Amino acid sequence: MMSATKLYQKDVYTKEWEAEVTRITEQGIYLDQTAFFPEGGGQSCDLGTIQVLSGGKPGELLPVTDVQEDGDDVVHRLASLDGLHEGCRVRCNIDWPRRFDNMQRHCGEHILSGIFYQECGGVNRGFHMGDDYMTIDISLEDEPTNPEASRPELIDWNMALHCERLANEVVWSNAPVHVFRFDNREDAEKMPLRKKLAFDEDISIVCVGSPEHAADCVACCGTHPSTAGQVGLIKLYKVEKYKDMFRVYFEAGARALTDYEKKHDMLTELSNSYSSSIEDFPDKVRGLEQRVADTKGELIKLKHAFTEIECAALDEELATADTKVVVHALEHFSMDDAFNMAKSYMGKDRCKGKLILLYSKPSTSYVLVSDGEIHCGSLVKEYANFYQGKGGGNDVSARAIFTSEENASLFADLLTKHLT
Repeated sequence: MMSATKLYQKDVYTKEWEAEVTRITEQGIYLDQTAFFPEGGGQSCDLGTIQVLSGGKPGELLPVTDVQEDGDDVVHRLASLDGLHEGCRVRCNIDWPRRFDNMQRHCGEHILSGIFYQECGGVNRGFHMGDDYMTIDISLEDEPTNPEASRPELIDWNMALHCERLANEVVWSNAPVHVFRFDNREDAEKMPLRKKLAFDEDISIVCVGSPEHAADCVACCGTHPSTAGQVGLIKLYKVEKYKDMFRVYFEAGARALTDYEKKHDMLTELSNSYSSSIEDFPDKVRGLEQRVADTKGELIKLKHAFTEIECAALDEELATADTKVVVHALEHFSMDDAFNMAKSYMGKDRCKGKLILLYSKPSTSYVLVSDGEIHCGSLVKEYANFYQGKGGGNDVSARAIFTSEENASLFADLLTKHLT
């Protein structure tokens, strides 16, 4: 059985064509010729529509939901097979914005990978086209092809930006993008490849620029624009160490422009909210951060002084209390503030054999403190749930959190009566 003529290999700009349905299976339909690119080489498949023209039941546009390779053939999965029969003629249309987006991104990856190889001797060992960004995994294992460059020990942000700039210069040069097809490895290996071939026949080599002055040259089965200028823009987002390689996050084409527009609008809105220009905004933020740090420092000093005042008041209560339980209310302390105050009493003679209940009013919670004679954690575990409380701790300290001031008060009353 003859396989489909792959129009995407002949002309990547084919958007509409007619074809004959050669067979229909559970996997989908097969055509005598197709421009739908099947998923492969890190690139997602084309989508679009198919409509019956003759030989079947003419009907509405049938969405193509997936396209995959099936040996040497291509299978098209449709949302519906309504009106389709073997031998019928159909009109096919590609979702061109999706196709061109893939072409821009894939070609952008080629150019950037070629530049990393040229400048760093970095071999692309992994490529992923995600919804939000693309990634390439660069392994520093070869010598740079640029005689003026030397292989770096790592790819830092400055090196990445250097490669980004050179990649965009290739785009701006509008270098031609050629696809060379070879029947055997021997002929293909005469090209200036940046990566060894993984197969022996039916080889497609994508070359950005001429073979004599290639910005990139590598085996690839994907779709690419005819010139580098159609990529438009290549923008790096970040670089991180990944295993023994460096993972580069980036975007290309219309997606890179959309990302720039979104972030520019965001930065403009933020700078305007601080009555600043975009250029002055970083200094404005740094100034605000310093003022926040200064204020935080002053707050810490004030909290420390206030805690000392509360400790002095508590010490007086402990000296005069005639019960084992001393409840000390803290009107403005959070539970963490109360716990920090409690550290001065935990397991210490300062407690004088008593149980201290530091009550944080804002959080309707207690910090229980003792010298260890009274087991704080056990009291919380045994009694807090009587009043919808929860918490825990150890012998010298514990926390108990309640849903209301009334429940918190009842818990304190219970402990007072229990330890009398």
